[in-house]
Amino acid sequence: MVAQPMEPQVAAPRYPRRFRAAPARNERIARPLRLLGRVGTPDPVQEDLLGRRMFARDETGAALVAAMGRDRPAAQRVTMGALRTALAQGVDAVPDAPPALREFFAVVDAEPDWLDRDLLERGGRAIRRFGRTADDVLLQLSLIGGYRYGGPTELLVATGGLTGASAMRRLAETRQWARAVSAPGGMRRDGEGFRLTVHVRAMHALVDQRFETNGRWDTERWGLPVNRSDTAGTLGLFNSTLLLGVRLLGVVVTPQESRAVMHLWRYVGWLLGVDEDWLFDTEREQNAFNYHLLRVQDTVTPAGAELATALVDGELTLERGRFSALRGRYARLRLLSMLRFFLGAQGMRDLGLPVTPPWAVPPTVVRNLLRSGLLGRTRAGRRRLERTGDAAVARELALRRGDAPAGVAPLPD
Repeated sequence: MVAQPMEPQVAAPRYPRRFRAAPARNERIARPLRLLGRVGTPDPVQEDLLGRRMFARDETGAALVAAMGRDRPAAQRVTMGALRTALAQGVDAVPDAPPALREFFAVVDAEPDWLDRDLLERGGRAIRRFGRTADDVLLQLSLIGGYRYGGPTELLVATGGLTGASAMRRLAETRQWARAVSAPGGMRRDGEGFRLTVHVRAMHALVDQRFETNGRWDTERWGLPVNRSDTAGTLGLFNSTLLLGVRLLGVVVTPQESRAVMHLWRYVGWLLGVDEDWLFDTEREQNAFNYHLLRVQDTVTPAGAELATALVDGELTLERGRFSALRGRYARLRLLSMLRFFLGAQGMRDLGLPVTPPWAVPPTVVRNLLRSGLLGRTRAGRRRLERTGDAAVARELALRRGDAPAGVAPLPD
């Protein structure tokens, strides 16, 4: 009798326990993106990659953070002061810059061959024309909508980033970054958008290293604290999710504007270290990716409700001048109304929020249709939309920032 050859043993894929933990629920939530992305059969290869990259970090950022260790020789150690100088003035401004600092900035200072700087500027102008509606979508659909899934929410609660008294200030910092990205010249090497984006990448790497090593993060359940799948998912909240949301609220977005916005955030994602195969040119490609990403998520956890409640009730804490308390109550009711439109009744219940009618949506849609459909047809009208959009965003930032200084959270000493 001839022995049969043994089949080669293939290691089973390793995913965190959160991976595909609520398939029926998340398929229901993701169904609209399946239609928008024109997804036929879900792609198991894409889902496998999403699961595997939940255990993968930004190695470029990790190498920079490793070089900050106090055990490094002085000539090799990267200090926070050196990092800040390199961010502001370039790595050549750092005397005897350590190798790890030079290697990090060699990556972020290089320009991908697909980059079109004129298209970046057009994308920024398109976003600025969205004005306050972009703020609404980023808060309601992108940010709070993202709290319906466990994992990143646990990290936000653990860092205190969007809970308690800091919620409004952290929200202002996120919006300040998005505003800097879309500002004229913001993504040039000397632009604030470029600097803050690279700052965010370094901050992500610091947070990941801290929680990977502090013994309090459940890596087997959640994956790495700041992993490559979640970073790519965050990028999707600022490009195609933004475009989808403003359209739902009545903004007319042309194909040319869509292409420009997607290009702008593709470059932002490149600077953040998102994998090249997850940097998309079109909404359809991004929506298809987002669909698969939602399918592999966990269900809602208590952290999501904590974060959502902090932002909703935070409207009551802002100083709005005359009749501040009354205006705060109106702002909270308006936010709940628009959340009901974006998330549905079940989404509101998932986050422990009261279910209210979406009464604020119809007048918003009418206003946006008139503004973008009429003013957006002429060059002068588009410039006016940019000016009014800038003013609206500046007012929102000032309101949410309060007495705190402008900018994003500083890198720690």
